[in-house]
Amino acid sequence: MCGVTGWLDWDTDLRHQERLLREMTATLACRGPDADGVWLSRHAALGHRRLSVIDLDGGIQPQADADRPGAVLSYNGELYNHTELRRELESLGHVFRTRSDTEVVLRAHLQWGRDAPRRFNGIFAYALWDTRAEELLLVRDHLGIKPLYWHAHRSGVLFGSEPKAVLANPLLPAELDAEGIAELFALPAAPSAGHGLFRGLHEVRPGHLVSVTRHATREVRYWALESRPHEDGEEATRERVRELLADAVARQLVSDVPLCTLLSGGVDSSAVTALAAAARERAGHGKITSFSVDFPGSADRTPDAWRTSLDAPYVQAAAEHIGTLHTSVLVPDDDLLDARDAVLRARDRPGWGEMDASLHLLFREVRRRSTVALSGEAADEIFGGYPYFHDAAALASGTFPWLHGRTTPAALLRPDVRARVRPEEYTADAYRSELAAVPRLDGETGSAARVREVFHLALTRWLPPLLDRVDRVSMSVGLEVRVPFCDHRLVEYLWNVPWEFKAPGGRSKGLLRDAVRDLLPPQVADRPKSGYPSTPALRYTEVLTARAHDLLADPHAPVFDLVDRAVVRQHLAEGRPLPSPRTAPNPVGGLDHLVQVDEWLRAYKVGLR
Repeated sequence: MCGVTGWLDWDTDLRHQERLLREMTATLACRGPDADGVWLSRHAALGHRRLSVIDLDGGIQPQADADRPGAVLSYNGELYNHTELRRELESLGHVFRTRSDTEVVLRAHLQWGRDAPRRFNGIFAYALWDTRAEELLLVRDHLGIKPLYWHAHRSGVLFGSEPKAVLANPLLPAELDAEGIAELFALPAAPSAGHGLFRGLHEVRPGHLVSVTRHATREVRYWALESRPHEDGEEATRERVRELLADAVARQLVSDVPLCTLLSGGVDSSAVTALAAAARERAGHGKITSFSVDFPGSADRTPDAWRTSLDAPYVQAAAEHIGTLHTSVLVPDDDLLDARDAVLRARDRPGWGEMDASLHLLFREVRRRSTVALSGEAADEIFGGYPYFHDAAALASGTFPWLHGRTTPAALLRPDVRARVRPEEYTADAYRSELAAVPRLDGETGSAARVREVFHLALTRWLPPLLDRVDRVSMSVGLEVRVPFCDHRLVEYLWNVPWEFKAPGGRSKGLLRDAVRDLLPPQVADRPKSGYPSTPALRYTEVLTARAHDLLADPHAPVFDLVDRAVVRQHLAEGRPLPSPRTAPNPVGGLDHLVQVDEWLRAYKVGLR
């Protein structure tokens, strides 16, 4: 995987801005530790950092076509159907000089223009400069697995795989306005599509491209879910799900570098691992490597509504049944504390605290042995596996169902900030806007229509921050994580599968469980949903509590330009947990958010507008 960045300016000769372009590119070194490159012209400049995965010697970027001049590409991603597209393009007269999928993307645009992304199956975010039309295209994959940000300045745009690359250019100061505050405190678990948190920073939305010419900047949607009647019966649906998932996993095993899976012992990651192992066996390859995460003392932890069971026994059962070469990564709490700054810098924003830190440490260990990992991310969103899909009160709550009965960090805002931000109104407007975008099915009413709404909310509001977290944390250590459940063909098919097929007999993710049951031990196939683990260690909480008290004693702590100092003091004095940005029950989540917001404001020198 890679990092892309660049600059379009109609008033400035960018051929004299190589130093600044290289500074922007250097911020993405963790995404691309293997090579870098820049390309400059009068009005457009592209930078690239490369993580070599396919065609290790031939995928140098930015890439231009010597045979048919007209476009330059800086590309981050993997095309899983690049072999088929290559054959089609060769039949149309294209001659390829490399084996890289980068060249396929470039030539696809030369052949089909803006329609090219419609043909892609993969994870991608890229910038393509058309030298003849003087048009910049910023393109993002169907589900938004790979990130891409942009900022419109007075005479052009800046763009980058991560905010840090755009912020490296003085044309975008690091500022937070009322809308950004609302995103950070009122909707941390359901961010608005396209919002980059920093004032003036946007994210290319999933399934969209942004076209920038001298005269206009336009967002164009090239992919969307379509609602239609589901024609297959239950058995045919199970068979089709198995076929699509198996094909997605097999396609995503293509790599010229070591590859593994992330195995938590749940049905999602176990299905991916089992299908990967079977595909490798058919291809005559050896056993697949798998990794999981654990914490000291986790065996003593009491299960709760989010963490219904310990991973370790299920991981062991799955690994033994499938036959993987498995490693469990143990993460001590002191390591979590040490990783906090690295995670903040990776995400460019306050995140999920120790859950991000443990993921960073897991990925760091995985990267010592593999460059690519397959994950079970997104199965819950497309099959309906989260508790809120089965909670009648949450479904009827009139807001994002995962916010039902929860207090967000917006409760900590100072009265003057709250009056300006109006977090409840902001959340309500975001919810109404999202419902208005649901592709309806003619004649569908009642519970079926409501379930479709919730699936849409899950895909457009819940899934994006999870994918962003995985991408940003994995790429901070140079690891590419692939997500077979996000294959847009599988998502399109499941979008129209009725709820009674997805949860037969009320069984959560029963469709997925039945589709892969023959591959897994029974206890894994039927394991109830259990969320990503958080540390049971007391020391982490103690250290963060001490840091919060230090902030209270600091009259210049920037977080209290936003947060009510007296409210925080009262919570700590009474031993009550602060409102958390996470939906999972975790007493340290609110403390993490408070301390991280302060650390972020300081580290990024964020101004308030």
